[in-house]
Amino acid sequence: MSKTIHILNGPNLNLLGKRQPEIYGADTLADVEKACAELAADLGLSTELLQSNHEGEIVEQIHRARDEAAGIVINAGAYTHTSLAILDALNTFEGPVIEVHISNIHAREPFRHHSYISARAQGVIVGCGVEGYEFAVRRMATLLA
Repeated sequence: MSKTIHILNGPNLNLLGKRQPEIYGADTLADVEKACAELAADLGLSTELLQSNHEGEIVEQIHRARDEAAGIVINAGAYTHTSLAILDALNTFEGPVIEVHISNIHAREPFRHHSYISARAQGVIVGCGVEGYEFAVRRMATLLA
């Protein structure tokens, strides 16, 4: 039985491929899900991708991951910069956490430069486009080995 990675996505990521493609690219969240699932399978893992525009639902997804996942890959979107609740939930999760951002948050508006999630993450991948999710799955495979 393979270990499962939960890939959690925050607000507006359901619009990936449609919203600001000059920043986020043309790939959709379904494209990300497919690429990660295929890569994970090659690495002996499985993935479950979840997205919500609601902070509380992301917290609930992290709580579910405590019983269902070996690791979490998270792109919390704007909640990255504002949510102590998501950080607190991640602190209850015992496995590794990798933070992903499609754009380079450090080259954007100053309010995006701080991440609450980084305090919990074993790794942070920024500015690599949607390929950053695949980098995160690869890194997670190493951490779980």
